[in-house]
Amino acid sequence: MRSLKGSLPTRAEGYVFDTNVLISAALRPSSVPNKALEVVEKRGGALLFSTETLAELETRLCRPKFDRYIDDEGRARYTDRLQRVSELVRIYGRQLGCRDPDDDKFLEVALRGEARYLVSGDQDLLVVSPFRGVDILRPADFLLV
Repeated sequence: MRSLKGSLPTRAEGYVFDTNVLISAALRPSSVPNKALEVVEKRGGALLFSTETLAELETRLCRPKFDRYIDDEGRARYTDRLQRVSELVRIYGRQLGCRDPDDDKFLEVALRGEARYLVSGDQDLLVVSPFRGVDILRPADFLLV
């Protein structure tokens, strides 16, 4: 009997980037956060979101204070870029013990999506690394793995 190993499709490796990292990537194409996003794209990885984290990104990216850095067309191109590598994960709003309860949603996306890495500059997330098998790294540190 032939082995099926290697013939079954495999799921792309999942990564979670917090909202601030993704906004930095959108606003500054030469930034370290954008380079980290390029790594995910080159690896054929999946950027994991929940409806909550996606809504937060869309809301914050559309703030008028960012208009001088990115116009509506640039925002549309960026969201199209993210959609090409994104995967939606269902979360249940569990409190996981982060110092900032609003950051628990990123931890839950990482756990439910079986991500290996959560990329963030948020000290409230960085301080709990590793979290149940998920390494939480700054964008610059992510570039080194």
